[in-house]
Amino acid sequence: MNMNAKFFVLKQQDESKAKADDHFALAAQIAADQYRNGQRVFICVNDNEAACAIDEIIWAFDPDSFVPHNLQGEGPKGGAPVEIGITPPVGNRKVLINLATQLPDYIRRFNQVFDFVPVEPAAKQAARERFKKLRQLGANLTTQDINS
Repeated sequence: MNMNAKFFVLKQQDESKAKADDHFALAAQIAADQYRNGQRVFICVNDNEAACAIDEIIWAFDPDSFVPHNLQGEGPKGGAPVEIGITPPVGNRKVLINLATQLPDYIRRFNQVFDFVPVEPAAKQAARERFKKLRQLGANLTTQDINS
């Protein structure tokens, strides 16, 4: 397996102000950057509420920074360059941005995985489990601290 996985470790001075979706804006920016680099991206989420939240963040980009994206089941037959959903993506996508609590069963499809370690304790523990699973799968793992 030749997979690279990068975990963004969110740091916050005042942990009491941490929100469950603090990392969604960063995920949207990563999706935009990957799209501009010619990649087809899948953003994996837990539920429709999270899918709609990340969709709204991407729609809020400046018009000059438009990123073609769609929720699963919407958009063109092969999916837009950035697809957001719960079930396996349409077409061949090599970049996964994981906003779900667990890694998807189809994780081996991807060459590049972006994941997040939120501040909130339960979410942080779930991220540790995802990190361990990716290490077991033989992924090349890196981390980067992010101050939010």
